[in-house]
Amino acid sequence: MEGGYTIGAVITGIIVFIGVWIYAIASWGFLIGIAIGWLPAIIAALIAGLLWPLIVFVIVIFIFLIMANS
Repeated sequence: MEGGYTIGAVITGIIVFIGVWIYAIASWGFLIGIAIGWLPAIIAALIAGLLWPLIVFVIVIFIFLIMANS
């Protein structure tokens, strides 16, 4: 992987990991969310880290559509 791609993948992976783990804690309760919530969080973070250019593209299009309608 190139340097820029790796940095984007790591940043996206960390953000998604924390978000999914917090969601797991909120959904399954504190004890179970802390204990096993990292499993779906790491899977989602790996997938999002690999697909981060697509995620950024969708966010940019979404922002463009919001700005065009206001």
